[in-house]
Amino acid sequence: MTPKRILVADDDDSLRWVLQTQLEEMGYTVSGARDGLEALAEIERDPPSLVLSDMKMPNLSGMDLLKRIQSGHAEVPVVMMTAYGTIQSAVEAMRLGAYDYLTKPIDYEELGIVVKRVLEHFRLVAEVRSLRASLDRKYGFENIIGESEPLLALLDTASRAAQSNSTILIHAETGTGKELLARAIHLNSRRRERPFVTINCGAIPRELLESELFGHVKGSFTGAVAHKTGKVEMANGGTLFLDEIGEMPGELQVKVLRLLQEGELEKVGAPSAVKVDVRFVAATHRNLKAMIEDGTFREDLFYRLNVIPLEIPPLRDRIDDVPALVQHFFLKTKEKQGRPELSLSPALLPRFQNYRWPGNVRELENVVERIVVLARGDEVTVNDLPDFLRRERPAVDSLQLELPPSGVSLEGIEKELLIKALERFDGNQTHAARYLDISRKALIYRMEKYRIRKKGGEEPDPATTH
Repeated sequence: MTPKRILVADDDDSLRWVLQTQLEEMGYTVSGARDGLEALAEIERDPPSLVLSDMKMPNLSGMDLLKRIQSGHAEVPVVMMTAYGTIQSAVEAMRLGAYDYLTKPIDYEELGIVVKRVLEHFRLVAEVRSLRASLDRKYGFENIIGESEPLLALLDTASRAAQSNSTILIHAETGTGKELLARAIHLNSRRRERPFVTINCGAIPRELLESELFGHVKGSFTGAVAHKTGKVEMANGGTLFLDEIGEMPGELQVKVLRLLQEGELEKVGAPSAVKVDVRFVAATHRNLKAMIEDGTFREDLFYRLNVIPLEIPPLRDRIDDVPALVQHFFLKTKEKQGRPELSLSPALLPRFQNYRWPGNVRELENVVERIVVLARGDEVTVNDLPDFLRRERPAVDSLQLELPPSGVSLEGIEKELLIKALERFDGNQTHAARYLDISRKALIYRMEKYRIRKKGGEEPDPATTH
């Protein structure tokens, strides 16, 4: 490991020499400067790990040197050295950004302790900065792969929304990357230094969800043997991601609505509410408007959440992004599985584009991983692909569609196909979904959207039944 380099700036030659000697004996590399200007030139040429500076120096004082370091090299920590009678000036230097100060005559044991503490602190700061940069690369908008028009439009809206504190509601099918988008929004917001906390409302039993969300006090119910901090409190100052908000039970929706309206947290069993500062991003694959009509989702909560709506396009609507996604997941999985020699011919990519990917990006990633793990040779061949990618699906023109000159309704065609498929299989949603090459959840979503009965046919419009 390269030893840390320390710059000692002091116009007292003998003290500077002693300090250099003592620090070198502690294992550091040390250079010296006779005044502030010389020190500044050294810092500009090669920033050290730490600056030890006297307060009073010719040409450029220690205080002025500190200001110049703060404005141009804020990552370099400064420890000031001062005579006992000018400690007030050292305190002022700390207010301006110095990490610590030492009084003369220097206690060399204290010197060693302070230097070690400063360097360890800034090592941790640099490590956190590096981890944050890594997170930015992993979860930033630039990591959402694709150049298709629907995706770019979404990312443009999301990046502008990120700068606000407004509540966001993401609507998307399963597997499209709802949490990835929510995390990117947080990392591009003013709250990026604060926590990003996730809770999946559909993955936690109803009886535990309130406690998970709001926390509870000791003894508030049977089994509450200690205080529990809820997800909302954990996210204070940051962002709370409420995934699958459509699965939240009605009685809890009321409490979330109050949280959104008042900014107050009510712990289970607590005598009073506590103010919190949280930015909310919610997501669902459900048709919340249909749920409002069914009475299973509160209309007032919907409008509180739906301040900035974002719709993630399913993968079949941005099929041009599939080759880039395949290549991304292929390289990532090769590294993960230790198969650097494996290659994938571009000639195979159209087969990935000919499939509709009902499980969206998640399904694509899983399929690519399966291919990398099970490929027999050093090059992926057609025989290494799963059956559904090897099969050639019927061409669209085999449906013998006739397009009238006056135009058609794409939604009308989709609705008619859904009805016909359900009638063909006597309402069996699994078989109808497989026939249409979509997931069962995607089928149910479209049935809700178009108000289609389980066995086909159309639900009556509630507006015409009164």
